[in-house]
Amino acid sequence: MSPEASQLQAQALECGYFGIDVPFMRHIGLLPVSLEPGLARTRLPLRAELVNSRGHGHGGALMSALDFTLSAVARSHNPLGLGVITMEMNTHFLASASTDMLIEARILRQGARTVFCEGDVLDQSGGKVCTARAVFKLVTLA
Repeated sequence: MSPEASQLQAQALECGYFGIDVPFMRHIGLLPVSLEPGLARTRLPLRAELVNSRGHGHGGALMSALDFTLSAVARSHNPLGLGVITMEMNTHFLASASTDMLIEARILRQGARTVFCEGDVLDQSGGKVCTARAVFKLVTLA
């Protein structure tokens, strides 16, 4: 990574949610962990407000965390200069979430205006709770 790119990445990590303010992510308690070109990580502490009737992580909270983390990786090559619009996202739930979770997102393919990403929600033991794929439209910020 070039020194200029490294500096941009450092600035993005220091500024809110990888360079942007996202009130809903603050509301659910999502924590930014790391961002580099092609890889984003966040952490979602499991709180009482984020569980379903059985006491497991609510699917909507997991999908919200995935959507943000996937969108972060989609703009990871220019986090301060790009926004994204979610065009499509699909999620597959594999297990119940009963611990704090790590969300990891990767770029599968990137074009000039469209980015294809995939990501996983992992529990504290590294078990996969759910997985998602999404397509994002890149938007240049003014």
